[in-house]
Amino acid sequence: MKLYDAPIAPNPRRVRWLLAEKGVGDVEVVPVSIAESQHKQPAFLEKAGLPNLPMLEMDDGTCITESIAICRYLESRYPEPNLFGRTAEETAVIEMWMRRAEMMVAVPFMLGVRLTHPGFAALETPAPEVGAWNQQTALNALKVLDRQLEGREWLACDRLTIADLVAYIGIDFARIVRLRPPEELTNLVRWAEAMRARPAASA
Repeated sequence: MKLYDAPIAPNPRRVRWLLAEKGVGDVEVVPVSIAESQHKQPAFLEKAGLPNLPMLEMDDGTCITESIAICRYLESRYPEPNLFGRTAEETAVIEMWMRRAEMMVAVPFMLGVRLTHPGFAALETPAPEVGAWNQQTALNALKVLDRQLEGREWLACDRLTIADLVAYIGIDFARIVRLRPPEELTNLVRWAEAMRARPAASA
């Protein structure tokens, strides 16, 4: 298998982190330069259909984009450690927190970075007011995660799951514009420190 990857982007990092947690080392990582629009070239689009990263090319030539779809496929190929749920109930709770993390925190932070940071101006038209609104929306939503983490080590259940990866990677991406969880959100800060300390965090 080949993983077409953009090192700076948050969505590919989800896949790299999952592979690292599972100790998978037999996936070839193919760097793709977003700055050079390599993801928009005909050869890439022929496989991906859209200029989206990451993309996973399977052994049979099937190509899929969307980071969570890729992570679900890899979970089925490499089921341990389990990150998506072992029972119907656990799977539903993990899915709920993954979706909350993505919609309330990760996506607004990503937009908040892309629409305000000068380094992204060549890729899309800056929109400072829209970006600032998204940043504030995500910062407000961090309170929800902080409440959930009261007396808990992880967001969704008693171990690290895909929900934790989605939330942390979105939050960590915001450091590009110098946004960090407020210190008063002590549960979230503690959890973020634990996430940062994991060996897979550097993947």
